Amino acid sequence: MKPRFYIPVCVICAGFAAAPRPAAQSGGDVEAQALRTIDEGRQTFRYDTFGDEAFWGGQLGLNRAIAGEEHGGIGPGLSPQAALQLGLKVDIDALPDAVLDGIKGGQVDLKDPATTLALLEEKAVVGMTGFFDEHGALTSVGIQCALCHSTVDDAFAPGLGRRLDGWANRDLDVGKIVALAPDLSPFAQLLGISEDDVRDVLQTWGPGKFDAELALDGQAFAPHGSAATLIPPAFGLAGVNLHTWTGWGSVTHWNAFVANLEMHGVGTFYDPRLDDRSKFPIAAAKGFGHVTPPPGARDRITPKLAALHLYQLALTAPPPPHGSFDAEAAVRGGALFEGRARCATCHVPPLYTEPGWNLHRPAEIGIDAFQAGRSPDERYRTTPLKGLWSHQKGGFYHDGRFATLADVVRHYDELLELHLSPEDVSDLVEYLLSL
Repeated sequence: MKPRFYIPVCVICAGFAAAPRPAAQSGGDVEAQALRTIDEGRQTFRYDTFGDEAFWGGQLGLNRAIAGEEHGGIGPGLSPQAALQLGLKVDIDALPDAVLDGIKGGQVDLKDPATTLALLEEKAVVGMTGFFDEHGALTSVGIQCALCHSTVDDAFAPGLGRRLDGWANRDLDVGKIVALAPDLSPFAQLLGISEDDVRDVLQTWGPGKFDAELALDGQAFAPHGSAATLIPPAFGLAGVNLHTWTGWGSVTHWNAFVANLEMHGVGTFYDPRLDDRSKFPIAAAKGFGHVTPPPGARDRITPKLAALHLYQLALTAPPPPHGSFDAEAAVRGGALFEGRARCATCHVPPLYTEPGWNLHRPAEIGIDAFQAGRSPDERYRTTPLKGLWSHQKGGFYHDGRFATLADVVRHYDELLELHLSPEDVSDLVEYLLSL
């Protein structure tokens, strides 16, 4: 009598023989692939416009304002001197030695918009790409991630140096740069105000600030002034769950959000939270939570997100310069940080934010709810603290309300009734500068 579940041995063998065997992958293979992906992400971060030149140049005409009347545009044009004053940066590694020698020797006119066009042709303007026709005329301009999230080390001169990817550009006046565009009707129509009013709003942002939610809710002003928030760094995010000031999402969520909705690239974005008409009236009306490429256009964003994500996660926070803090005081401050000052309760080492859902209600951190209320969860994120020394310009918290680190420490001292002495406050500041 045959067993009830009898299967001929030859069938079993045949099945095993036919089954595909996955190729073994060595550690070296994984590392090589990771390095290739990081390099791809670096190129995306620095140079990919995602097709947004159709908006910044094609619709707004920003290229015309940059070129100036003498070069086929309008107005006086944007000289390198004016561009540097607006916080734009120049990558010296993209320039020939002869050009650098000319700048150093005064043979290159930094007051001439033609020099700006030459810098754009060399892809030397950090975060901005110029598009030229066969006659050398600037036909459009696009922007990259690096515009806001890179700066330079000023090795050659202020504003001219080698790239520092991931650093917040706290000199960049995004509002004034956008306000240069001759046609702001897309923003005016979106917000339901005049182009002059759009320019007035943009002028209020100031250096190092940007209002990502303006096009979602139309709230240009907070109770204390502009609703724009500080540009955060894009380094030190490995292991961090939510990374915007108000915890919108992960690194890759925010990359898709910004590339589609802020940079105006061509891609796909899905976030049904933006369908909330009470919180995001403009976004809900325009379907910003359900973006797809126009008919016949390819998605230029989604295929780049994975490599871009990996590159950003590889950007570690920069260590503090030697001698930039009091080492002995930092040791005392570290003990306070993990002890009676209770900082490490939320800023958990070595991430210096919570491992997990790193958000808090406004009342928990003792500030108003305005900016939190513009986000889906209505909370503020616990900011990672590594590299804090590198982004002190503009103040602290999302809107720069605290001018110094000592002001931040004193705020928590009062809120949590810690009873810190002036010496304790000073030691804590030195510890924060050491991270």
